Amino acid sequence: MNQPIRLFRGFATVGTWTLLSRILGFVRDVLIAATLGAGPVAEAFVVAFSLPNMFRRFFAEGAFNMAFVPMFSKKVEADDGALTFARDAFSGLASLLIVFTLIAQIFMPALVYLMASGFAEDQRFDLAVLFGRIAFPYILFISLAALLSGVLNATGRFVAAAAAPVLLNVLFIAAIFLGYLLGWDFGLTLVWTIPIAGIAQMALVWWAASRAGYKLTPALPRMTPELKRLAIIAAPAALAGGVVQINLLVGRQVASYFDGAVVWLYNADRLYQLPLGVVAIAIGVVLLPQLSRRLQAGDTAGGQDAFNRATEVALALTLPCAVALMVIPLPLISVLFERGAFTSDDSAATAIAVAVYGAGLPAFVLQKVFQPLYFAREDTKRPFYFAVAAMAVNAVVAIGLAPVIGYISAAFGATLAGWIMAWLLWINAKKFGEAARFDARMRQRLPRIISAALLMGVVLYFGFLTLSPLLGVEGWRYVALTILLVVGGVSYGLFGQWFGAFRINDFRAAMRR
Repeated sequence: MNQPIRLFRGFATVGTWTLLSRILGFVRDVLIAATLGAGPVAEAFVVAFSLPNMFRRFFAEGAFNMAFVPMFSKKVEADDGALTFARDAFSGLASLLIVFTLIAQIFMPALVYLMASGFAEDQRFDLAVLFGRIAFPYILFISLAALLSGVLNATGRFVAAAAAPVLLNVLFIAAIFLGYLLGWDFGLTLVWTIPIAGIAQMALVWWAASRAGYKLTPALPRMTPELKRLAIIAAPAALAGGVVQINLLVGRQVASYFDGAVVWLYNADRLYQLPLGVVAIAIGVVLLPQLSRRLQAGDTAGGQDAFNRATEVALALTLPCAVALMVIPLPLISVLFERGAFTSDDSAATAIAVAVYGAGLPAFVLQKVFQPLYFAREDTKRPFYFAVAAMAVNAVVAIGLAPVIGYISAAFGATLAGWIMAWLLWINAKKFGEAARFDARMRQRLPRIISAALLMGVVLYFGFLTLSPLLGVEGWRYVALTILLVVGGVSYGLFGQWFGAFRINDFRAAMRR
């Protein structure tokens, strides 16, 4: 029922499918921006779509799965009732979410107010409440899909779980074209697509888990000793997830008081989420069950190697992306989003946020690498304490600077909080011993990766100056941006090889492991 986890092959599988999902997500967001612009319907849709996703991270990828995956992985490794445990967890989570969804329907106006109190005095509020009630059941389906994905990942099966998010974007794109052809209301068309996509995603991973020998069906929940332990471990992670969501709420509250800022920050978030999703999600999904199973087997050296190689790959892929987001944010945004109702002023405002988020991208990725060091040991309390500290920093910066610098204070708060959180995770992980320390290869390569990324930034800057006349010409701007990105990517690869930051043979050997 289980198979060995191949670390780098797992990274590649999850990363490839996540990249496809993010590319399709960009197509989706470009179409939504062209259709809705940054007006009231667009802002109401963003808030409604954010509601189930906010709690999804709280229940699924956040608290529940961070506690469930290590426990389940260890049961798989020890062949100790993994199927029964997964069935009990599935039933418990389903029951909790059904009740929570019904409560949310009743209190949707309050949830919308918490998300965007700046909407209260205009038409955006009623639209967001209506859209929120339609979209919210998505949390039930996607959270159960996340648990099923955890089952698959812990048993060394990554394809179906990584492919499931692609369905969401495919269905969104199809809905936009159908709405255009049939004359449907675009706002309602998009928001009804959300729960339909959740059902499709859950169905895919349920089918894959069933084929793998883990057929999970809902039943009346029963509080077993193992579920009690799961709840005890999950509680601090749930609180930490709540803190993270408070950070998002603070940012959205600040943005809701500036016309168009909710959409500007949303689109900036989508852009930096592309490398964050491809790298960080792939690393986190594969690394947590790998570390958990190695700890169960007493393999400290293997755990250290997995942690170091994951960190190395994460930084090698993330740092050049961060530099690019800081150096050329405007051409990225204008080429990708500026059309239809999305104007040049919207592009300029979004580009500022992209540059600020780009500065925080390495921190957001490192969090995903460092957190499994704690979660694999069923330590969820310390990440909660660190998240509280980061929350305080975010709130002070985002709210305190809003009267001075406007909506962009939300991005500054998120970036600074991200670095504080990553630093606290790293400093306190040293007590875990050798398994949580950088090895000689990592210490040697890190400054070389940084140097290659910085030199790539210089190439991008001068490339932008050279190609800027074409970047403003319709038709040619796509060609110019493609050339700019290709030149940047090639230069980073050459600098990386020259400095010894990475070697092609390393990746070939890693894929065979």
